[in-house]
Amino acid sequence: MTQHRILVTGAGGYLGSQVIARLAALTGEDQPALIVAHDVREPRTRLAGVTYEVADIRSLEIGQLLERHHIDTVVHLASIVTPGKNSNREFEFDVDVNGTANLLRGCVTQGVRRIIVSSSGAAYGYHADNPDWLTENMPLRGNEAFAYAHHKRLVEDMLADYRARHPALEQVVLRIGTILGPTVHNQITDLFEKPRLLAIAGSDSPFVFIWDQDVVNIILHAIDQGPPGIFNVAGDGALTIHEIAARLGKRCRVLPAWLLHAALATLKPLYGPEQLDFLRYRPVLLNTRLKSVFGYTPHLSSAEVLELYRQARSQAPGGKTPS
Repeated sequence: MTQHRILVTGAGGYLGSQVIARLAALTGEDQPALIVAHDVREPRTRLAGVTYEVADIRSLEIGQLLERHHIDTVVHLASIVTPGKNSNREFEFDVDVNGTANLLRGCVTQGVRRIIVSSSGAAYGYHADNPDWLTENMPLRGNEAFAYAHHKRLVEDMLADYRARHPALEQVVLRIGTILGPTVHNQITDLFEKPRLLAIAGSDSPFVFIWDQDVVNIILHAIDQGPPGIFNVAGDGALTIHEIAARLGKRCRVLPAWLLHAALATLKPLYGPEQLDFLRYRPVLLNTRLKSVFGYTPHLSSAEVLELYRQARSQAPGGKTPS
C-alpha cells in the first residue's frame, strides 16, 4: 500500500474506526503514503500517522480535501445505518444518496483511481420471492418502505451509472451481510438481547453473518490487491432465527405476521411496522464470488461468528454484549 493516498469517509463509525486503526498500524512497505480519516464530527481520539478532516459528506469541502490531499483511493463508509431519535427520511436520503453523489462527483473531478463502497445485502430487498441464495447478478429491489434498503438500492443505481460513464474510476462494491463480533451493538444484536427472540409464524428468517474483522480485512484487500467488481460479503452458511435462539440458549416468541405488525408499531424508533418484511424475508447472500473472484475467504462462518458473539455476551457484566 506504499503509494496509496487513502481517504476513509465515516471514519468515526464502528467499522470506519477499525479500518483507520488497521491502516495506521501498517509498517514498512505496507504503510500507505497517506491516511485521511473523514467524519462529520471531531474524532474522540487521534492516531499517529493519520490526518483527520471534519466535513459534511454533502459539502463542497469533500472535493476540496480530495484535491488538497491528492487522494487516489476512497473507502466510502459514511451512511446512516441506525437513525437517531430526531432523524427523518429526508435527512437520511440527503446523507446516504446525495452525500454519495457529491463524493462521486469529487472523485471523478479529482481523478481518484478507486472507490470502495460499503453497500448492503439490504439493497436486494426483503421480498417473499427472494431466492434461497442471492448472487451478485440478481436484481436490486430495496424496499421503498424501508429507508436503508431503498437508499442502498438508489446508491447502487448511481454507481452503475458511474461505471458506464466514468470507467476510469474503479469501483469495489461490497454488499455486506449482518456484521457481528464481540463488540457489535446494533438493531440486530438488540433483537438477540431480548429474553425471547421475535419470530414470525411460517418464516425461518435466515441470517448470514460476517465477522467484523473479516470485513476490515476485505476492505484492506480491496485497497491493495482485490479486483474491481461487486461482491457479496458474508460468512459461509446461514442460520434460521430458531437456530440462533437455540445457540444463544433462548427460545423464540412466535407471532403471526398481523400481530407482529401491530407489536412493531410500539417499538419505534428501533423498529416500525413498515419493517415487518425486514424480519420475515431476510436476504441470504452467497459468497462464492467473494472467494473465487475477489480472492478472500472469510475466516469465520455465520455459525462461528455467532458463537464468538455468544461467548463475549456471556462474559460481559450482566450477560450482555459490551458496546
